Amino acid sequence: MAKVITLGETMVCFSPDSAAPLRYVSSFHPRIAGAESNLAVGLAKLGHEVLWISRLGEDEFGHYVQNMIRSEGVDTRAVRFDEANPTGIMFKETSRGETAVYYYRKHSAASAMEPEDLDESLFEEAEILHITGITPVLSESCRRTVERAVELAKRHGVRISFDPNIRRKLWGDRDYAPMLRDFCRESQILLMGLDEAKVLYGGESPEEIFAAVYGDGAVQLAVLKDGGNGAWASDGKQILHLEPWPCRPVDPIGAGDAFNAAFLAGVLEGCDLQTCGRMGAVAGAMATETDGDTEGYPDRRKLQRILENRAQIYR
Repeated sequence: MAKVITLGETMVCFSPDSAAPLRYVSSFHPRIAGAESNLAVGLAKLGHEVLWISRLGEDEFGHYVQNMIRSEGVDTRAVRFDEANPTGIMFKETSRGETAVYYYRKHSAASAMEPEDLDESLFEEAEILHITGITPVLSESCRRTVERAVELAKRHGVRISFDPNIRRKLWGDRDYAPMLRDFCRESQILLMGLDEAKVLYGGESPEEIFAAVYGDGAVQLAVLKDGGNGAWASDGKQILHLEPWPCRPVDPIGAGDAFNAAFLAGVLEGCDLQTCGRMGAVAGAMATETDGDTEGYPDRRKLQRILENRAQIYR
């Protein structure tokens, strides 16, 4: 049985073969993109059993997504194929050193997920359920599905890990902050971007934010990620600043998910807070050094060698 369960949408991501506005791009190459499957891949590369739950279109893109995720060692047996709705797609645009993303995911198969897609038996031996703030804003049925997953996790004593992963493009004219704060309160492990934490909790300093987090809910471990400025981690008793790991960034997308995966790997392995944070910092930095969400994620041996200072990052 998988020790970690996660659920959410994964799309086919078309990356341009040249840096220019998309109207001038003539060729693309496909990859996959999805916060939850990114985390699943990251954990699988580090040797942990992880199950990814979703819906995919009964189309070539859907089978491509499943094949890519499964090839990394992720358990995809709980994926359902939907004949009525397509697999979502997205396009990246790189121009003037900045990356933009264009989504075509409305009425996608994943947005039609229902609570009935969840098999309760899968939660019986799991240790962590990881959810994000992306999935519950895709549709009302997705919100109910995530709420059902949280209910099953609590029923079976599974720790809940939550990354708000705020996506304003998905919010439209609605304010989902109250709903995301509710998920924060339900979680034992909270993995947030610093800017996201300011939206949900207010305050400016990590100290103020952690005080709000631990004063409201079941949180046992919390992280504030701040890109090149590093991160802060707290267990409610101490606050540690995690220095950013040296890297040569190419594409920042997927770095936060890599951090989450390595941090949770440390939690599963019983590591102390400092070690969990250092694992996350290294994995997050390495993720930025390749074009693509997961291609730069480290495997167990590489991460361990870096942590033990027996290898150079750069060749």
